[in-house]
Amino acid sequence: MNLFQENVNKCVEILEKGGLILYPTDTVWGIGCDATNEAAVKKVYELKQRDDAKALICLVANQAMLERHLTIVPDQAYDIIDLATKPTTIIYDEPKGVAINLLAEDGSLAIRVASDKFCQYLINKFGKPIVSTSANISGQPTPQNFDQIQAEILKGVNYVVALQQNAENNAPSSIIKLSNNGIVKIIRE
Repeated sequence: MNLFQENVNKCVEILEKGGLILYPTDTVWGIGCDATNEAAVKKVYELKQRDDAKALICLVANQAMLERHLTIVPDQAYDIIDLATKPTTIIYDEPKGVAINLLAEDGSLAIRVASDKFCQYLINKFGKPIVSTSANISGQPTPQNFDQIQAEILKGVNYVVALQQNAENNAPSSIIKLSNNGIVKIIRE
C-alpha cells in the first residue's frame, strides 16, 4: 500500500471514531472531523478555542454529496462551482444531515466541493462531509505552511497526514453566500 492510501485509510479510521485529523486541503492545512458528528465538531471548536456561534466550513467530494446535504441547491451554485478559478466556499440555506453545531446562527452552512485529489479521495471513501477549518487557534494567523502550525494544534488532533508537508499553502477560499431566494453576497474574495 502506498503512502497516499495509508493516509486516507488512517484518516477514515480516525473520522469514524469521532476523532480529529490535520490534513492538507485545496486551500490551507485544515483541522477536520466528521461533519455529521456533533461531539467531533465540538472538539474542533474546543481545539481552536473558538465560539461555536462562528460556523465552520465543511467539504464534500462532489456535487452529488452536496445535493444530499441541502434541501435546495440554487441553480447559481452550479455556475459558481463550475466557473470558479480558485477554491470557492458557498454558504447555503437549509442544510440537512450534518451536526447542528456546525451551522451558523441563521441555520446556514458553508460548503465547498473539494478540488484537491487527497480531499476528494478521503471524503469519497469516508462517505460523508468533513469539517475543514484552518489549523490555528481562533484569532491567530492562518499558517502558510505545515511548519507554522502551532504545537497545541498538532498535539490536539488524533492524526496528522504525512503528505504535502513541504508545500506552501494556497490562499483561503473565496466565500459567497447564496440564499434560496436568489440573493448573492460575496463574503470573502
